[in-house]
Amino acid sequence: MGRILLNYTANLLGLLMLVTSFQSSASLTRQQEAVNKNQWQQWPLVGEAQLSWFFFDIYQSRLTTPNGYYQLSDDVTPHPLALTIEYQRDISAEQLIEATQDQWTKLGVSKGEQGSWIATMKAIYPNIREGDKLAYVTDGQVGSFYHSSKFFSNRLIGRVENENLNDAFLAIWLAPNSEYRDLRDQLVGVK
Repeated sequence: MGRILLNYTANLLGLLMLVTSFQSSASLTRQQEAVNKNQWQQWPLVGEAQLSWFFFDIYQSRLTTPNGYYQLSDDVTPHPLALTIEYQRDISAEQLIEATQDQWTKLGVSKGEQGSWIATMKAIYPNIREGDKLAYVTDGQVGSFYHSSKFFSNRLIGRVENENLNDAFLAIWLAPNSEYRDLRDQLVGVK
């Protein structure tokens, strides 16, 4: 009798773990579907900010999420979000790489991590023309880059499959210690 009860309890625990795993997986799948089906283009605005350098406008950035709110957390990407940057001047892919490395250095990202990530970013970053948009859309763990120009809209140009790279890329704009703190606060809706 004790052995039957023990087997029954083990089977019940296994079933409970399977159901919990399925629910967690279903929630993650719904997040990924929202990101993958381009629903992110209809997400409400959290905030926007203009980066200018002296008299030169560089870009306008916009942050959107499924519910229009950014959840402040130690994790830069605790939930799905989309960061869209509309460039107001021509910028080469090499200039984007240099700016990314500069910002990661200021954020304290090690040269070792930067090296492997820069190779990924070099394969993704396009040359930008004035009026082009780059959008980075993440489910909170991994993400995709989309490029829009006057010739095409939201063309998928690359994916980030590494959660640390996902967070490091978005930290440039969303980390509390971002170089442009005022712009970060505008993006995440902090007044």
